[in-house]
Amino acid sequence: MMLVPRNSFDLFDDLFRGDDLFFRRQQPSIMKTDIKERDDKYIIEMDLPGAEKENIDLSLDNGYLKISSKISNEINEEEEKYVRRERHYGECSRSFYVGDEITEEDINAEFKNGILTIEIPKKENQAQTEVPKKIEIK
Repeated sequence: MMLVPRNSFDLFDDLFRGDDLFFRRQQPSIMKTDIKERDDKYIIEMDLPGAEKENIDLSLDNGYLKISSKISNEINEEEEKYVRRERHYGECSRSFYVGDEITEEDINAEFKNGILTIEIPKKENQAQTEVPKKIEIK
């Protein structure tokens, strides 16, 4: 089993970012993820600042673990006058291939201090565990 991230990538995204042509400002990316490998499991640590536990969904579909989050910073624009607003709101998601042999019961998840930690056990694929039979050359 190998964890493979799957999310969209736009080749021209950096070209059109920023406030003007000369000073391009990098937007902070959301759902920054670290994946650690241990002898018996993988550990995914994902930054979800501003998210609430109730607004995070984990699902498993055809060997892909999908993580989605909804962040809302609802404001009354008639009461508040912003000169600049950089905090984001909306929905985001990422998915990782974890293998067809992983079930929902195998996955443990915890959300604390804006960091989602997911533990996925390593399971051997049936086809990979078979010992190859040697063919004798005559």
